[in-house]
Amino acid sequence: MILGDYLDKKLIFPNLVSSTKSEVLKELVAPLGEAYSELDANEAVRVLLEREGLGSTGIGDGIAIPHGKLDDLDRILVLVGRSSEGVEFDALDHKPCHIFFLVLAPAQVAGMHLRILAHISRLLRDSSFRQEFMDAVDADTLWNLLKNA
Repeated sequence: MILGDYLDKKLIFPNLVSSTKSEVLKELVAPLGEAYSELDANEAVRVLLEREGLGSTGIGDGIAIPHGKLDDLDRILVLVGRSSEGVEFDALDHKPCHIFFLVLAPAQVAGMHLRILAHISRLLRDSSFRQEFMDAVDADTLWNLLKNA
């Protein structure tokens, strides 16, 4: 599996400004409403917040992998964000999150959705990969790091 197959360079945001969980989800999802007319950004945020209500997707080590399923999608979308300040995301280790991989999948595509989440999780377990991610100077550098990962 190659992350670049599911990631669009336009959906990499290296300078998130939000300071809360709900704000960062809205900030990440907002551009989708413009790029994908079939997607209801408000519904996407609602689904993501509902999923967060079941348990935080902040997995520790400064990482959050929010995800959800939407009926109106026809393909899996992966968005990437980075917050230099960090966002309180109710992470398992109680530390702020800096690295965000948001995954939205069509409601009927469960298997691939889970494979992508597992792939992202494996990538982010590598502390040198996380450091490269945080050190990347801009979206182009992040794209080059992620497209073949």
